[in-house]
Amino acid sequence: MDLRHLKYFHAIAEELSFSRAARRLHIVQPALSRALKELETELGVELVARTQRSVALTAAGKVLLDETSVLFERLEAAIRRTRRAASGQEGELRLGYIGPPTQLFLGRLLREYALRCPQVTVHLEERTPERVWEMVAKGRLDVGLTRPVLAHEALPMNSRPLRHERLCAAVPRGHTWFGRKSLPWRALAGQPLIVLARREGAGLHDEILAGCRRVGIAPRLLHTPSLISTVLRYVEAGAGMGIITESIGEAEASAAWSSIPLTPHATVPLVMVWKEETSDPPVNAFTALLQEWVKAGKLQG
Repeated sequence: MDLRHLKYFHAIAEELSFSRAARRLHIVQPALSRALKELETELGVELVARTQRSVALTAAGKVLLDETSVLFERLEAAIRRTRRAASGQEGELRLGYIGPPTQLFLGRLLREYALRCPQVTVHLEERTPERVWEMVAKGRLDVGLTRPVLAHEALPMNSRPLRHERLCAAVPRGHTWFGRKSLPWRALAGQPLIVLARREGAGLHDEILAGCRRVGIAPRLLHTPSLISTVLRYVEAGAGMGIITESIGEAEASAAWSSIPLTPHATVPLVMVWKEETSDPPVNAFTALLQEWVKAGKLQG
């Protein structure tokens, strides 16, 4: 007995006609009769009571019809799930990200991903840039949205740029620079600066210092808090000038301070990273969607 025997019996039991069952299965009627006989012999029971005028199920046949109906429903469901998994529509995605730079688009992106892959469970982890790289490299995350990290760039991972963000000065309301369209780096000479701590984002921190060096000024770092929101609270209190990325200016816009691009322009990239050897369909579906968004310019505010 194999699945073919059960499939043939199921067709006979539903049609209650050997000729209709044979047409449904695209086989000749003698082959169908022979398969039923083999199944009855294997089970040692009569399944179908057949006369010249009628076909009816025996009590044993009715039980087997009920059971095979469940079996074939489960089989069809298994096939659908297998195909969904192969196309990235079912499974699990572990996504690591850095919060503020992804704030404007991540919710929208995940909603579209859920529409395309409704059976994929997404697990989110907000971490520092360095921690995101480390967790992807160790297989604890499938994909990361983060900053480049020099210490990890030699790892066997794929990396794709998503956007390049200009560095800006966060200037408190009431300051003479408030509302300007641009501000030269040199203007920051001697100003008390508030920047994110290096341990929370080495790439951003280092690029800020490099921007100062390029114009020949020594930055005066007054505070280096662990959260970008704390940088902005210091700015609102008039403690100094914050140095932030343009995504922060877009996501956290407030009447209490203004975001002013620094010139000459300096940028920090946001990148997507994932392991080179991955062939997991949910990961491939997510990376493909995100690259579509990059091309369409959907990562802006």
